[in-house]
Amino acid sequence: MTRTLRAVDAREPGAVLDALRVALEGGPAVAPRTDDRVPADLPGLVPQAVSLVVETSGSSGRPKRVALSSDAVLAGAAAADGALAGPGQWVLALPAHYVAGLNVLVRSLASGTEPALLTPGHFDVAGFVAAAGRLEHPVRYSSLVPAQLSTALDAADEDAGVADVLRRFDALLVGGQATPGPLVERARRLGVTVVRTYGSSETSGGCVYDGVPVGRTRVEVVDGQVELSGPSLAEGYLDDPERTAAAFVTRDGLRWYRTGDAGTVSPGGVLTVSGRLDDVIVSGGEKVSLGVVERVVREQPGLADAVVVRAAHARWGEVPVVVTDTAPPAPSAADDLAALRSAVATAAGRAAAPDRIVRVDAVPVLASGKPDRMALTRLVAGLAAS
Repeated sequence: MTRTLRAVDAREPGAVLDALRVALEGGPAVAPRTDDRVPADLPGLVPQAVSLVVETSGSSGRPKRVALSSDAVLAGAAAADGALAGPGQWVLALPAHYVAGLNVLVRSLASGTEPALLTPGHFDVAGFVAAAGRLEHPVRYSSLVPAQLSTALDAADEDAGVADVLRRFDALLVGGQATPGPLVERARRLGVTVVRTYGSSETSGGCVYDGVPVGRTRVEVVDGQVELSGPSLAEGYLDDPERTAAAFVTRDGLRWYRTGDAGTVSPGGVLTVSGRLDDVIVSGGEKVSLGVVERVVREQPGLADAVVVRAAHARWGEVPVVVTDTAPPAPSAADDLAALRSAVATAAGRAAAPDRIVRVDAVPVLASGKPDRMALTRLVAGLAAS
């Protein structure tokens, strides 16, 4: 059995909300788009189980269309309610084609509450505060990316009213990329409740909160790779059985999603993600995780949004390179790099120390808002060749 797949312009979050409401009731499935064009290869029909199709390219590689069922996204919503303060009202501050933004809409529908919708585009703290002022439910949430949280905290430092609004939320969920520890600590010192989330479109969004699986989610690390299981898993990738078979496996009667992330699980069951498995380079004969390097780099002053990519090196084979659009805080570029190399070497070993810092006017991003690592890798290679 099949159902119709309907493309919806995500620049109109209200239209996505309405389309999702119909989809969850058994109507046409929804494919949120970043424009009003319908791709020629977007199918008109999908399996009956599919209610939402999220297109994502991740941080690298060709685009993929993640097919999610109503049961999966609603299971994710129920798990979130159980891990937080229960059903509540949300501010949508993320694009409605992100899985995290779509989760805000789904959780609103599941709770029977009306979300406060921000105008898509550049994050504006005043607009966020105004949206929060429209909330009427006693339990309040929002979902942000680290850069948005940082911007909001900057405003809170200058305006006590903004700080009061942030503290009024029962939880601000932060995910989408590695969230620097100092940023979370800064928020908590201000009395803001921040929950770090981990997940992806393939898991209906965040399903691990502060390292702990929520709901019926299970986490295992197999051969160094994080795998997730539970009722919020996607059906697979639309019209891509080969990729689906590679990413989703069945073991001991359970279906698992192979995340491609490296990590560990503590004896107490807390997950720590150290980076992407395909981000490992060999520098001078030593393995270096670019994800680990990036996490340390982002904890340094002024580098919270920096990106670490690989680059060829005549002596070491490959080396980490930091790309940032932030002006150097140190008196000289040499001092800046030396301090950064020392901090990274202390935390992750000498081979992990960045070879250089490349400063750009703006870090290129994908449609998902994540850094375009492939473009940055090409940029760094081009600079070395010139």
